[in-house]
Amino acid sequence: MPLPDATASAPRPVDAAALARWRRRLREATETPWLHAEAARRMAERLAVVKLQPPSVLDWGLQHRHDRALLAAAYPQARITPVAPDGTPTPAVATPWWRSLLSRAAPAPIAPGAVPDGQAQLLWSAMLLHTLPDPQAQLVAWQRALAVDGFLMFCTLGPGTLQSLSALYAEAGWPAPLAPLVDMHDLGDMLVQAGFADPVMDQETLRLTWADPAAALAELRTLGLNAAPGRAAGLRTPRWRERLLQRLEALRGPDGRVVLAFELVYGHAFKPLPRARLAAETTVALDTMRSMVRRRPPPTAD
Repeated sequence: MPLPDATASAPRPVDAAALARWRRRLREATETPWLHAEAARRMAERLAVVKLQPPSVLDWGLQHRHDRALLAAAYPQARITPVAPDGTPTPAVATPWWRSLLSRAAPAPIAPGAVPDGQAQLLWSAMLLHTLPDPQAQLVAWQRALAVDGFLMFCTLGPGTLQSLSALYAEAGWPAPLAPLVDMHDLGDMLVQAGFADPVMDQETLRLTWADPAAALAELRTLGLNAAPGRAAGLRTPRWRERLLQRLEALRGPDGRVVLAFELVYGHAFKPLPRARLAAETTVALDTMRSMVRRRPPPTAD
């Protein structure tokens, strides 16, 4: 398998500045949005497939306080290092004095550039990938951060998210309500291109319901921002909002509650032993050669 090449990445058709504002909003939230918390909880249930007890774990995401609790419960002896995707630490949240004493042992988030290569045994990322303009480049960075045989586990939103809302907007002649999301099969291909082995992809659909359209809109605002490059410019008017609320009435289910679906995509893969590219003259790093020699199976007798 060739070494990963970041130049093969293909950014999504999104507004990168809007995605950055989205990440900042999630990072600065005093509470983890319910959908993000539930996605992380379900991802944590999948940690059972990881048989090893990793001594070094990278929490590469946005909701570090919530995710750290899940990781600490699964790996109480691990050194858990949070990574802030934008290189800025999560701001402190007002908490009781006694809770701040307990949390002092938690390390501050580090920037992606400060993550050492090839050290982590587990890299966890919950609900981050869909907030990035270039998923392929991020997978390459994750592969680089993991040790050989290290394990990647992530979850993200898939293209089945808010399809009924997108259809409603299209019917009204409005620009798309959200940017395109990456299909799980494409993510699986990206994992292989990034240098991972044995990628396993899975997905499920969560249907959230609300008492009325206004409650649905209020929660959608906590989940993120519209990063579609062709979205409406400027602020919407109160009259437009009323038209939207009226159209959302069509999304009520048999029980009278407004229903919207979210596709959660889960992925996990291993970092295999690197293979050197073969050419007329091939150069292999000394550390890589040592790793290859250590892992080569012993010869068998005839």
